[in-house]
Amino acid sequence: MGKKSQKGKEKKMARKKELAEENAMLKEKTAVVTAANKTEDPLAKMPAFKAYERNGLNLSIECRRVKDIPEETMDWIFNLTKANMEKLYVDAEWGWNDKEKKNEMTEDEAWHLIVRDVIKDNKPVACVHFRFDMDEGDAVLYCYEIQLEKEVRRKGLGHFLMKILELLAFQNQMEKVMLTVFKQNTQANKFFKDKLGYKMDETSPEDTIEDKFFDEEGIGYTYEIISKIMPQ
Repeated sequence: MGKKSQKGKEKKMARKKELAEENAMLKEKTAVVTAANKTEDPLAKMPAFKAYERNGLNLSIECRRVKDIPEETMDWIFNLTKANMEKLYVDAEWGWNDKEKKNEMTEDEAWHLIVRDVIKDNKPVACVHFRFDMDEGDAVLYCYEIQLEKEVRRKGLGHFLMKILELLAFQNQMEKVMLTVFKQNTQANKFFKDKLGYKMDETSPEDTIEDKFFDEEGIGYTYEIISKIMPQ
């Protein structure tokens, strides 16, 4: 065998350098996510966002890890999510499983925003399940659930809670805020896309003949992954 060409050596060295840079960047992003998850109170630097007093509402907002949330509050979070989402999960052919959903909500990585009505004996009225995580090589804040009781809807609270998530993402150097939305949930799509400016993420699956995920409109995925890029 002859000696490798100089061009081949240069190509190999260039690729080696590229991989080293990619690994260094991935390590840096992972460190950013780890640091965000070590924060004792993500809302500590945002005191103005610990209350919502408008449109007839007087609410307090806190951010907690699962271990710091009372059992009865976690039960309420699960029950509200089930009441609002079970049918959507079933219609989207994901199916609903109580145990799996509870496990997801109570994993160590989960953060929860809990909103309480100050006037009504601190009754919980809204919640958000989110995480600081790595997704396809990006440091992201992923919103798993945002759920509101009927009496506090259409009063700007949902928009306010999403703004909190975006500020938390920015403060903790996340690259984007991500979430999954069912295609048939027209109200949620209008809220996230039209009002908040979220767009289909590059990681969202595409509808193809090979991806036989059926819904009422034919072959295709019943959900999309959407996101908003954070300023750096």
